[in-house]
Amino acid sequence: MDTLSPHNLGTADLLTLLFFWDYDTQWGADRSRLGGAKNWGHLEFPNTDRLIDIHAEYDLPACFAVVGAAAFPGERPYHDPDQIRRLHAAGHEIASHSFKHEWLPALNAKALRETLRQSKDALEQCIGAEVRSFVPPFDMPMDYPAKLALNLTERREVKTERTDLPHLCEALAETGYQFCRVSYRPFYIRGLEKLLARRLFDRPSALEKIAGLTCLRTNMPPGFASLDILHRLAGQSGYIIVYGHPHHLSTDKVEGEKYLIPMLKRIRQLRDEGKLQVALPHQLLKISRH
Repeated sequence: MDTLSPHNLGTADLLTLLFFWDYDTQWGADRSRLGGAKNWGHLEFPNTDRLIDIHAEYDLPACFAVVGAAAFPGERPYHDPDQIRRLHAAGHEIASHSFKHEWLPALNAKALRETLRQSKDALEQCIGAEVRSFVPPFDMPMDYPAKLALNLTERREVKTERTDLPHLCEALAETGYQFCRVSYRPFYIRGLEKLLARRLFDRPSALEKIAGLTCLRTNMPPGFASLDILHRLAGQSGYIIVYGHPHHLSTDKVEGEKYLIPMLKRIRQLRDEGKLQVALPHQLLKISRH
């Protein structure tokens, strides 16, 4: 399932797609910042079993960003170390999604490093392999002043010892991570998007260094209803991120199976036509060193 050709690793001359699943379990449901019921954690497990079969059918590897506490022995809906090992054995990359799906902007430096270390250690003990990649819960922090990305929610809710994106990346590097999926957007773009009620500037991303850590910025809305964007970007160079949550697979939402299958069919078609390649985060680390 390792589909990024070695001769392309140093060039990124094709559009390179990374597929992520954010594996929250009930830890994520308990800490959800959205309204509504918070008892959906049990859906993570049967839907992930289904995803293992679907990704095998289309021969497309994915990165599953897993809350570290789920790797401990215990019962569903909080734990399933055997399923995490099955994901790893199937050729998918296991990344950290923090230890218990904490909202990272509210953590001070000590608490931040604790969740990063605990999650990495738990996952590595579970799968018997190094965990190099990280996906922040809630795609936050997004606050990155150097790129004019100012997040008012983070600044309003956390007055002191706030973790912004550079501080997160610095802590990730200190605790042994090498890659992070990031989601910052400059304030002027977000303002225009709010005014026009639509996303702007969906284009391939480039690898970047934040506090010395290799990062890649999301450039597609969550879910699988953006076939038009994928079609438009195919054949260009750079990177595109597609992502969802397993607990939504069995729903009618844009992260559900009825949207996923057409997306996977299109990805496979573009890959077979030589217009796109599929990679895992750890493979990009070879490119970032060039």
